[in-house]
Amino acid sequence: MMERASGLGAPDNPEFVEQRERWEQKWSSRASRRHEPGSGAVDRTISDVPLKPTYDPQDVAHLDLARDLSFPGEFPYTRGIHAGMYRDRLWTMRQFAGFGNAKQTNERYHFLLQQGQHGLSVAFDMPTLMGYDSDALEARGEVGKCGVAIDSLRDMEQLFAGIDLGDITTSMTINGPASIALAQYIATAENKGIPRAKLGGTLQADILKEYIAQKEWIFPPRPHVRIIVDMMKFCTAEMPRWNTISVSGYHIREAGSTAVQELAFTLADGFAYVEAAMKAGMDVDAFAPRLSFFFNSHIDFFEEICKFRAARRIYARHMRDRYGAKDPRSWTLRFHTQTAGCSATAQQPENNIVRVAYEAMAAVLGGTQSLHTNSMDEVLALPTEKSVEIALRTQQVLAYETNVTNVADPLGGSYFVEALTDEMEREAEAYFDQIREYGGVVEAIEAGFFQHEIADASYRYQRSLETKDRVIVGVNAFEKPEEDQEIDLLRIPEEMERAQARDVQAVRADRDAARVEESLAALKRACADERINVMPPLIDAVKALATEGEIVEAMVSVYGRYTERPAF
Repeated sequence: MMERASGLGAPDNPEFVEQRERWEQKWSSRASRRHEPGSGAVDRTISDVPLKPTYDPQDVAHLDLARDLSFPGEFPYTRGIHAGMYRDRLWTMRQFAGFGNAKQTNERYHFLLQQGQHGLSVAFDMPTLMGYDSDALEARGEVGKCGVAIDSLRDMEQLFAGIDLGDITTSMTINGPASIALAQYIATAENKGIPRAKLGGTLQADILKEYIAQKEWIFPPRPHVRIIVDMMKFCTAEMPRWNTISVSGYHIREAGSTAVQELAFTLADGFAYVEAAMKAGMDVDAFAPRLSFFFNSHIDFFEEICKFRAARRIYARHMRDRYGAKDPRSWTLRFHTQTAGCSATAQQPENNIVRVAYEAMAAVLGGTQSLHTNSMDEVLALPTEKSVEIALRTQQVLAYETNVTNVADPLGGSYFVEALTDEMEREAEAYFDQIREYGGVVEAIEAGFFQHEIADASYRYQRSLETKDRVIVGVNAFEKPEEDQEIDLLRIPEEMERAQARDVQAVRADRDAARVEESLAALKRACADERINVMPPLIDAVKALATEGEIVEAMVSVYGRYTERPAF
């Protein structure tokens, strides 16, 4: 226990203690009345963290101002990674976009840039995410439906036609074939005369969370991690502006986890990559400054803010004290945020505009570095141009009209915020202990630990909706007839899929087949020999116009395909 003077108040002041006791007696008599189902009155966060009716100095007496909070831009970065935060520079407004073919998505990118978006974020379709070409049997009915179809270098070149890749930053949300997408992006830039060293952006490449939550894997975990370490080595040496990996809690939360599980499992994944890179001989300070994270911003306003603040503090302490990082840039957790898709409702979809606004503000008050705001119709289909514009305008109103950017960490010092931040850190550390008992993240994945934890949390949350312990407006309260809720949706025609299949077949017919075979053979040799970095032969294969599906099959011939052990 620290000395009281270094905390946030004077909890042992006799007059205050007496006041508090009187207030508690008065409140407890009212609080004992049982809340009626559907009232919306709950005494726990969405993640089931118990909440008191109010917070005061006693709840934060154990905190040390210098050790636990400090100032924005100072260790442990609880209050933000930059001293001035948004007074100096706004967050990057990076709207996630991709649908149909590369030409259609390229037109959407130009529209977003014209509307004031700062950076691009690529959404790929399911066949691309799973490593299949658009003419594969496994791709039928899915081409261009949840993102853009990218089969070869020709598609990637079309995707960024008319866009200066040396000037814009690009985020790519792809994991299983992430190394292939990076190779395609590098080749696209170099074909435009832009050296890879000038490229800025982020590749998600977080394969561990795929086994935990999203299930878009290709190879078994261990070779997948080897590929990621190869990318980290390659980018550290040749792409100093590129964030090699974006460790993603977003999809863990979308799978049904609590905020604490998202926090703990995401950071555990990040630390696993740090350990893998260090084991491969990399200096932590050589790669850690280019690691980034990706979090969900859910509807429980204060819980989300506290999650972000706790994440920074945990990360700083572990990177400095556990992994021995010396460079302060290695201690700072930089993250992108996306508003919660799982909080959006198909019923009364216009309500999602309001939800997104609150979730976006939580991300900003929590100190995010970039932000995507979901469109109101994404729960029903790919967003229309109009709904995308509303989502972007939500960020712009937040940035330029609300004045929340004027002060760094404006909620810092709130008894409630500091107590909840501390509780989330404590619970996350408890999860780290459990993961270590399994032997690490990969071993915990193989044992089904994460999957069971998320399934249990998801079940508890669903039950709370069914019993109306929690209210979702328009879903289990304040309903409207379905016919009053129709809105215009973006549809992807079947002809687009057939056209994309013809295009990839045309690429195969027009290229140098012998060069493709030679490049794929070299790639197989690299996969089989851990002394060879896989990125150079991947770039060669992409430049030879090998398709994504062909590259994946070449790698599968060495690594095999992963099959998940049933958890239930």
